Amino acid sequence: MADQPRPTGGGAAARGRADTGRRRGTRDPAPADPRIAEFLDHLRYERGLSDNTVAAYGRDLAAFTTFLAGAGTVPGTATADEVHAWFAGPGGAGAGASVARRTAAVRGLYAYLVREGVREDDPTARLRTPRLGQDLPRVLSVEEVEAVLAAVVPAGPLGQRDLAALELLYGCGLRVSELLGLRDGDVDVEGGLVRCVGKGDKERVVPMGSAAAAAVSRYVADGRRRLLRGRRRPELILNARGGPLTRQGVDYVLRKVLRRADMLGAASAHTFRHSFATHLLAAGADLRSVQEMLGHADVATTQLYTHVTVEHLREVFLETHPRARRRRQAE
Repeated sequence: MADQPRPTGGGAAARGRADTGRRRGTRDPAPADPRIAEFLDHLRYERGLSDNTVAAYGRDLAAFTTFLAGAGTVPGTATADEVHAWFAGPGGAGAGASVARRTAAVRGLYAYLVREGVREDDPTARLRTPRLGQDLPRVLSVEEVEAVLAAVVPAGPLGQRDLAALELLYGCGLRVSELLGLRDGDVDVEGGLVRCVGKGDKERVVPMGSAAAAAVSRYVADGRRRLLRGRRRPELILNARGGPLTRQGVDYVLRKVLRRADMLGAASAHTFRHSFATHLLAAGADLRSVQEMLGHADVATTQLYTHVTVEHLREVFLETHPRARRRRQAE
């Protein structure tokens, strides 16, 4: 999987946006402010942010630009007071996560304009990012994961596929999009490695355990071949008709297996990724290694799982330590 060259110039960037739109069947409207368009191109092609993230930033900055137009100014010349006025009004409305994203978008824009020499000052220098409550992800215990995997009936091509898919989600910590993006040649069963493409089209290689390797090997040798019925397709995970499995198909498979395990509603596909990271850290894996395996750009994202692990340890302590038990009983 060779990296594709990314356009850096204005004309090439515009062609890249058009190509992306054609591939996805839709296009975001071009920003009215050319400086914002350049900034979004920078995020997409230089920083490698995902299309969804760039689109969200574009919508935030379009709303910001509309607000400034009502005050008779534009982002390139807006003052700190005008920026703060937006966050005191529509820019600060809604959920904390949305306000934080708008703050990141506006801050990023002005950092870019200063770096490019468009502005000498940064009007967001004193802007505060709202504090967010950190929702800990739902994590299955090792025993619960084993129960879910044991509920898969690996008879026939679909059963073999289901087990291979769930083993890859948990055994490699893949996102659903990464699982569905796997090609036949991306899994090295002998070497115990999986090559996948994550957010921002960033490729990584992650280890694969023996259980996942065995499930994938059986599926490729038998179930996948039977689903293809003599045809050729690059996708690894297929549906009953021999085409690529969809995200909705993964949800259906998981609901079916969870129902068999009497755990319906207890997990989503992403829960297996959370569980993968938490179980590794609880067993002593270092944070940087887990970050690499998950494909996180920032180690702070991976650190969330250390909080999950600490919370689990705290519960175990409170339930089992004699002094802690006595105090809780007294309370």
